[in-house]
Amino acid sequence: MTNSSRFFANKECEFYPCHDSEEDLNCLFCFCPLYDRDCPGNYRMKVKNGRMIKTCIDCVYPHLAKNYDDIMSLLK
Repeated sequence: MTNSSRFFANKECEFYPCHDSEEDLNCLFCFCPLYDRDCPGNYRMKVKNGRMIKTCIDCVYPHLAKNYDDIMSLLK
């Protein structure tokens, strides 16, 4: 997929790829807009400094081009 308003892969970024994936990762949502929401992705909850936090280390949901429309709907 080429760069567009729906997909951008910043392959020059020192952190790219930020997750293991067979597909090119979409960098539009580098900082996941669903972090403070109920994300349909593969996140986990863990204890850090005595409180529960969300960890998205294994989640590629916001980085897959096919999920763009779903993410935009969830943000409305």
